Amino acid sequence: MKFNINIIITAVIAIAIGLGAGYFIFNNKTNTDTPVENHQNEGDAKLTPAKEEIWTCSMHPQIRQNEPGDCPICGMDLILLEENSSSDPLILEMTNEAVKLANIQTTIIGDEVEHSGKIIPLSGKVQMDERLASSQVAHVPGRIEKLYVTFTGEKVIKGQKIATIYSPDLITAQKELLEALKLVDLNPGLVEAARNKLRYWKIGDAAIKAIEKNGTIQETFTVTADEVGTVTKRRVAVGDYIKQGEPLFDLMNLQKVWVLFDAYEEDLPSIKVGNAIEFTAPSIPNKTFKTSVTFIDPIINPTTRVTYIRTEINNRGGVLKPEMFVQGTLQKKPSHKAQLTVPKSAVLWTGTRSVVYVKVPDMTIPSFKFKEIELGESLGNSYQVFSGLESGEEVVTYGSFTIDAAAQLNNQASMMNRDVMVKGSDHTIHLPDHTESTPMEFKQQLVMVSDAYLLLKDALVASNSELATTTAQQVMEDLSKVDMSLVKDDAHLYWMEQLEALQSHSKNITELSDIEEQRKQFDFFSQALIKSIKVFGISEDTLYVQHCPMVNNNEGADWISKDKSIQNPYFGDKMLTCGVVKATIDKDFKNPAMQQTTNARLQGHNH
Repeated sequence: MKFNINIIITAVIAIAIGLGAGYFIFNNKTNTDTPVENHQNEGDAKLTPAKEEIWTCSMHPQIRQNEPGDCPICGMDLILLEENSSSDPLILEMTNEAVKLANIQTTIIGDEVEHSGKIIPLSGKVQMDERLASSQVAHVPGRIEKLYVTFTGEKVIKGQKIATIYSPDLITAQKELLEALKLVDLNPGLVEAARNKLRYWKIGDAAIKAIEKNGTIQETFTVTADEVGTVTKRRVAVGDYIKQGEPLFDLMNLQKVWVLFDAYEEDLPSIKVGNAIEFTAPSIPNKTFKTSVTFIDPIINPTTRVTYIRTEINNRGGVLKPEMFVQGTLQKKPSHKAQLTVPKSAVLWTGTRSVVYVKVPDMTIPSFKFKEIELGESLGNSYQVFSGLESGEEVVTYGSFTIDAAAQLNNQASMMNRDVMVKGSDHTIHLPDHTESTPMEFKQQLVMVSDAYLLLKDALVASNSELATTTAQQVMEDLSKVDMSLVKDDAHLYWMEQLEALQSHSKNITELSDIEEQRKQFDFFSQALIKSIKVFGISEDTLYVQHCPMVNNNEGADWISKDKSIQNPYFGDKMLTCGVVKATIDKDFKNPAMQQTTNARLQGHNH
């Protein structure tokens, strides 16, 4: 590649792997500095046209001159631009020696068919099934005389004796029943009402018949279990007085349990209800359990950044106990569809937008292009690729960080310097196109505004603050003459948005006296005017959108000119010719339907 970029590559590698000899290797002159013997005779030289040489700066590749000299930015010696080299700020060039020293490795990517499916490791715990929880309550008020279930963890079966209660209310109800039996011939309904009162207190028909047959009153009654389960909490003791409906024990049926697994955010797209899970427990060796996902928690824990997925499993033997740790795996069903993937080692940083470097084919100089890609889910050692790459491209799988660090030092697009790519590009892909529906009269009025704007631009080129104030006032007057009723519907709404910005920033220029502050407002005004001209079109002439990447601390800024030659309004005499023609707008201009903004190139950038 260029001489000085090799020094940068060497410096990066030397820092990373401690090779002090790297600088010596890259400090040598490249082939462009070696004189080549001319075997042509004088006659041949006359017939062969001289090839134009282009000189550039290795630290600032936007510099282009047709003769050697010093870089106007950093003062370094300009070097000869090698044949077949790229001026694309997204492409970094390296020498063969630098590639070998950095051990750059690449892989050709392609569409792959997922056969085995994605395997997701999971960890979790056994939990009680909340739906099988119950409480054993007292159906009558009274005093606990005896407990047959006495400790937490004891198993209870339905119908089992659990307590004996002395209840004065039950004694009174029995007396009412016996008295009603004496009047059964006169009022049989009274007997049935007395029986129902006992039934409502969960006294069985057999016990009621025994009372009627014996004619004696029972002082205590036995409480039996309504459900099967394990006691998780004992709430009473012998001698306690209880009210009707008061719980005696909390029960949990453990014949079926939940197994709750933690799932990370990145794995959630691959997890669906019904997915099979196999898991093991350290306390149950040589045993593998199989279950499936029945529920996915819709809320993510803000502390752990995980959510839980729930499975259910029969536990009749009671081997799985609540709070037991388990380890499981979920295997997503394979899609059997071809999909583009990229090795994980090729991706510099993860996220919705990620960065890779792609080797540029058919280049005599090893060249690697910065690309932003959109990733899908993780597939083993690869990521699914949604956009940004194509099958057959050769991506860097080892040494990407070295390339990226060198690109950053060279002020090119990189992982930490992505704006280099964006700020020099054309954003017309984001603009609507109303050129067909806009009346010619409106376009002519827009040209009138642009003519006044050009006078303002010339005032800033001359660094004349007073003249800028005067010309900005003229811009405001011409803006007020634009008849917005000429454009309808969406076009009308779009002009209203731009008009607000145009009026605001032109007014600010008239109220400012500092030339640098006026230039900042001019930048905002230019952005709105350029968008308006591109969206609505112009009636005549040709306008050039020009760009300087050095404005606003290297963020860059645009302006409009009627001449291709660069007259920079942001620097004036300091860097009068700093800029590049970014776009040409004439009466036939239309916003392209499809345009890759990341492929824009800054060519012809003069200083």
